[in-house]
Amino acid sequence: MASGFFALFDDIASLMDDVAVMSKTAAKNTAGILGDDLAVNANKASVFPPSRELPVLWAITKGSFVNKLILLPVVFLLSAFASWAIVPILMLGGLYLAYEGAEKIWEWIVAREHNEEKTDEDEKSKIRSAIITDFILSIEIVIIALGSVIDEPLRIQIPVVTLVSFLATIGVYAIVALIVRMDDMGYALVKMGEGRGFMSDVGRALISMLPKVIKSLSVIGTLAMLLVAGGIYLHHVEALHKIFGTLPSLIAEFVTGSILGFVILGVFKSIEKLRGGDGH
Repeated sequence: MASGFFALFDDIASLMDDVAVMSKTAAKNTAGILGDDLAVNANKASVFPPSRELPVLWAITKGSFVNKLILLPVVFLLSAFASWAIVPILMLGGLYLAYEGAEKIWEWIVAREHNEEKTDEDEKSKIRSAIITDFILSIEIVIIALGSVIDEPLRIQIPVVTLVSFLATIGVYAIVALIVRMDDMGYALVKMGEGRGFMSDVGRALISMLPKVIKSLSVIGTLAMLLVAGGIYLHHVEALHKIFGTLPSLIAEFVTGSILGFVILGVFKSIEKLRGGDGH
């Protein structure tokens, strides 16, 4: 009985070691998309008034956890029984990201007055949009993590992909929270330093940097959506890879994502006009 117990304990320890090693590999492979995820979600969270930033961020974080709870069993089932469906789902998500990125650029360049109208958008709608975007990025993270352990048995796949997925959510949204509350940290440091000395200087620097960081994140987040979308299509559509594959990868992904995004945006604008919309 005792020997059986220790054998079981040894098996569990061995499994945990395997999971730890594979999780490290999967985390490395998802590092790029996590950077994009961070930029996109920091951009999404930064549009809210300061008093609402943390409550809204918590709502988006909970939505992200729900996304993972939905995605993980679905992806494991698809991997086991319908692996052919994973790439088409991923590509549909890429189209959504491309559209969002293109729409943002359209507002910046052409439709500034429409951009002002959108600031009055309902908070719940903004949260819903952020959670949908998180869902698409989560698909990418889960599938990349799964790809890192695709040749491993299910007893390795499930804990590794689950661990990486949830750590991604915790890490990304913790950093986003720090970014959007950077000014609060700055004021606290100024107060601790009593308005002078190194600590206060750091605090004032954080306060002055926040608007620049938020503005840059808006640009980086938009670019990230186009890059992720472009990367998905370059990796899975041979014709696009042949056309743009000779370009540096970042440029190829941006060009591909932008073309996809503006084509879809053009379709939606045309539909709006046909329905008697404002056409902006």
